[in-house]
Amino acid sequence: MTHFDHERIPERIVHARGFAAHGEFQVYQSMKEFTKADFLQDPSKTTPVFVRFSTVAGSKGSGGELARDARGFSTKFYTDEGNYDLVGNNIPVFFIQDAIKFPDLVHALKPEPHNEMPQAASAHDTFWDFVANNQEAAHMVMWAMSDRAIPRSFRMMEGFGVHTFRFVNHKGESHFVKFHWKPVLGTHSVVWDEAQKINGKDPDFHRRDLWESIQDGDYPEYELGVQIIAEEDEFKFDFDVLDPTKLWPEEDVPVKIVGKMTLNRNVDNVFAETEQVAFHPGHVVPGIDFTNDPLLQGRLFSYTDTQLIRLGGPNFHELPINRPVCPFHNNQRDGYGRQTINQGQVSYHNNSLAQNTPETTPEAQGGYKHYQEKIEGQKIRARSESFKDHFSQATLFWNSMSDAEKEHIIEAFSFELGKVQSRSVQEQIVNMFANVSTDLTKGFAEAIGIEPPAMKDNSVTKSSPALSQENTVHSVATRKVAVIIGDDFDDSNVSSVLEQLNNKGIKTEILSNKLGTVKGNNGLAYEVNHTFLTADSVLFDAVYVVGAAEDKSFYKKAALFVHEAYSHFKPIAATEAGEKLLEVDEMKDSLGVIRGSASTAFASQFIEAIAAHRHWDRQVE
Repeated sequence: MTHFDHERIPERIVHARGFAAHGEFQVYQSMKEFTKADFLQDPSKTTPVFVRFSTVAGSKGSGGELARDARGFSTKFYTDEGNYDLVGNNIPVFFIQDAIKFPDLVHALKPEPHNEMPQAASAHDTFWDFVANNQEAAHMVMWAMSDRAIPRSFRMMEGFGVHTFRFVNHKGESHFVKFHWKPVLGTHSVVWDEAQKINGKDPDFHRRDLWESIQDGDYPEYELGVQIIAEEDEFKFDFDVLDPTKLWPEEDVPVKIVGKMTLNRNVDNVFAETEQVAFHPGHVVPGIDFTNDPLLQGRLFSYTDTQLIRLGGPNFHELPINRPVCPFHNNQRDGYGRQTINQGQVSYHNNSLAQNTPETTPEAQGGYKHYQEKIEGQKIRARSESFKDHFSQATLFWNSMSDAEKEHIIEAFSFELGKVQSRSVQEQIVNMFANVSTDLTKGFAEAIGIEPPAMKDNSVTKSSPALSQENTVHSVATRKVAVIIGDDFDDSNVSSVLEQLNNKGIKTEILSNKLGTVKGNNGLAYEVNHTFLTADSVLFDAVYVVGAAEDKSFYKKAALFVHEAYSHFKPIAATEAGEKLLEVDEMKDSLGVIRGSASTAFASQFIEAIAAHRHWDRQVE
C-alpha cells in the first residue's frame, strides 16, 4: 500500500501528455566538413534513438490529442560520445525571445487559476491578453492558428530544433545551424471540426496511430535536415539569426538532408520510458555547441532544474531510459535514486591515490571543448534592432499559405477570439494583427463583431513556398480507408479494388451495420472490423462505399458517415449501389469524389484522390 501511495510523480509543467518510441538514425554522408560529431560521420553506423512527441498546454490527463497546440518533437541520440538531445517542436519559432518570460507565457496559456478552465486550450482571455501585450508572439501565433497545430499524425509532422546552434569541425571552425525533421510521408493536418470530433471519438488518436503503425511494420521515417550559415555571414540577413521568433526561409538558406531516422520499436512500459525520459538541450556531444540565443540560454538552466523535482534528485541520468550507451566516469556521488555502486576511496580530483582518475577526457581523445568565440567590447543585456520587428515574418508566413490554409487561419482566429470574453482583448488583437495582414484581420474581425482597423502599410511581399503544406510530399502509404459494405453487396470486382489499394500500402477496414461477416451476392465474404457505432468518419482518411441490398437502416447510417467525410474534404469513392449516397449536396460532381463500376481505372482514380489528402476546392463550390 505504501508503494502504491507513492506511484505518482509530478507531471511535466508543459509537454505533460506525450507518447514515445524507439528507433535508429543513420547519416547519409559524412558531415566532417562542418562538425566532428561522431554520429554524423559514418553512413554505415547506426545510432539508437528515443523520440517523445507531446502536446504543450494540456495536463497529462487532458482530454484529447487533437487540441490546437504546438507539439513537442524531442529526440535522444544514444551516441558513442554520450547522449545528444535534440529538443524540438513541430513549429520552428517560439512565442518569446527571452527565457525569463517563459513562466509568464505558460501561466497565461494554462487554465485560468480562478476556475481552472479551459484545459488544453488557448481559446481564453489570459492567453490572448498575453499575446496582445507581448507582440513578439505574433509569428508563433500565426503558426498556432494554422493547420500545423492540428496534425494528422505524429508520422506526418515536421520537427524543428527551434534554436540556432553551432556545428564545430576538427579544425575548430564554426557554422551556425538549425535542425529539421522532414517526415517521409509528408506534412499533413486535419480540419478543426474534425479535430474536435476526434477528441471525443478517440482521445488517444495520435498515440494509437503511432503504436499501431510500428506494430504493423509501417515504421515512421523522418529525414534529418540542417540549415547552415557560415560564421562570416551572420549579419547578411534582414533578421538576427539568433532570434528564436524568426525562421531562416528555406529559399534563402536551403535545408540540406543529411540522414534518416526510423522509429521501429514501441516502448515496453510507458511510465518507465516515456514518463521518465529526461531531455535537455544542454546534452550535446563534441561538434555541437550553443549560441547566444537568449531563449536557449535560459533553457540550458531550466531543464536540469525541472528534472530534479520530477525524478527525485540528481541521478535521473542513471535511469535506464536516460543512461548513455558509452562508458562514463566522474566524481559525482550519492543523492536520491543512486544506481551506480562506486568502488574505491577516491571521489575527487586532483588526486594521487587513484592516479588522478577519473579526469576530464582531453579533446584529442574525444573530450568536449566549447567553441572559442572571439568577443570584443562590453557584454551587455541587449539585442539587435531586428529583434523588435515582430510582424515581417508573420506576414511572410501568411503570404506563403494557400487560399485554403488562409481560410483555416481566419477560422482559427475567429474560433479562439470568439471564446474570449474581454472586448478590450479582442480589439487589441484585431489592431495587433492588422500589422500582419489586412485580409486576415478583416476576416476574423467581422466574425467576432469588431470593426476592422484601417488598412495599414505593409510592405512585406515576400513568401516562402516551403512553409505551405500544399507543397509537401503526397503519399498514400498507410492511409486508412473505411470500406462500407452491407449484406448482399455487389461483389463483382470489389476484391480487385481492395487489392489495388492494399498494394499501394493503403489500409482498408470493413465497416457495416454489425460485427461478424458480410457476404456478397456471389458468395464473397469479409470480416467486419467496425460498425457505424464503434467507428466514425473522422478516424479515416477516405471512404469507399460498396453498398448493400436494400436496407434503409444501413443507408441511413452510411449517409451520415459519408456526408461528414465529404464535409471534411476527404476522398470518397462509390460504386453503383453506393452512388445513391452522393445525391446530397451534389457530392457526385465534386472534386475527389470517384464513382462508377469497380474496375482498375476506378481504383487508380481513387488512389490519386487519396494521395491529394484533402480536396480543398470544395470550400468554394
